[in-house]
Amino acid sequence: MSDNRFKKDFPVFNEYKNLVYLDNAATTQKPYPVLERAAKYYKSENANPLRGLYDLSVKATDAYENAREAVRNFIGANSKREIVFTRNATESLNLIAYSFGRANIGHGDEILVAISEHHSNLLPWQQLAREKGAVLKFLECDEHGQYTAQALEKALTPKTKLFAIAQVSNVFGRVNPIKEFADIAHKNGTLIVCDGAQSVPHMAVDVKELDVDFLVFSGHKMLAPMGIGVLYGREELLEKMPPFLYGGEMIEYVTRDSATFAELPHKFEAGTVNVGGAVGLHAAIDYISSIGFDEIVRRERQLTELAFEQMKTIPHVNIIGSQEAAGHEGIITFTVDGVHPHDIAAVFDSENIAIRAGHHCAQPLHQHLNIQSSARMSLAFYNDEEDVRRFTDTLKTVREKMGYGR
Repeated sequence: MSDNRFKKDFPVFNEYKNLVYLDNAATTQKPYPVLERAAKYYKSENANPLRGLYDLSVKATDAYENAREAVRNFIGANSKREIVFTRNATESLNLIAYSFGRANIGHGDEILVAISEHHSNLLPWQQLAREKGAVLKFLECDEHGQYTAQALEKALTPKTKLFAIAQVSNVFGRVNPIKEFADIAHKNGTLIVCDGAQSVPHMAVDVKELDVDFLVFSGHKMLAPMGIGVLYGREELLEKMPPFLYGGEMIEYVTRDSATFAELPHKFEAGTVNVGGAVGLHAAIDYISSIGFDEIVRRERQLTELAFEQMKTIPHVNIIGSQEAAGHEGIITFTVDGVHPHDIAAVFDSENIAIRAGHHCAQPLHQHLNIQSSARMSLAFYNDEEDVRRFTDTLKTVREKMGYGR
């Protein structure tokens, strides 16, 4: 693995030759094929799609819809009608809460959210519950980040309309048993919303196999440009949902007094769409597919195991979540005794190593664990053993550099 054939594909590592980038859970770097494809669109295909009958507009439309088909195939959806382009996973979740939630959740209904969720999969439900007089409840995990089927069954009631949970936690890195949870939810008459932001880039995800009602993810976490995201929804649900935004392109016919809306998925894509981001996402999918998830999973797990085992040997380092490497899919969150996570990150930055520090947009989880904040390293397939070595060598020096003994 020390012979890394992937870094050459990423211009940032040519620009910053000493950089160790370990903040992949926040956003990934972009490979040449993605950058070149997005640039090609703006150079030779740029036009407002879906509206023009001239050749350039047709090319832009084809590029946009081909990207939608690539996403459909990538996550195993039945139809392109089930794939809605948004700005990011956050917007996708807000769309569900605004459109599905306001039409289907009422006073006294219950919304169940996993305690480890990113704020993006909490705040829309929190606001919806407040607005509609619904009850927001939490499914709590143990200190290792594990949720059990028994706990879920106990938390669900006949009033639970929706259950929101990530497939992979952005703090623990643990993979949740979404298929099992979907079965339990559906038997209760509850819909399941799955945040795939930390799973879709790193492992094969099939929405039919998972049997989720909604799945969301962001392009920028899977090598694509920022500003493009995806909402998958079962067609029969999306069909009944009202539009999220109103304006151009999402309409079929408008009079002074009324409007009829475009068919799926366009009724949810008001205004001029992000074709450059969509074609970049298409290129990212092609690039990931050329490597294959078998290789991506193998590399990331091997690096996770290497980092985890070395971290366990360093005094005063506390790993959050599972105490086995298998419970950390490319994400290891930790604290260092006596050192604030922001100071930890500053020490790493002084060595040109990028990690994340703070609450990782998961404050209720940190409160649940009685931790104010933490530091996080997160891997991608383009990392290598040398990156891990530099990370752990620096971690050994953190307390000393902050004025503590080893």
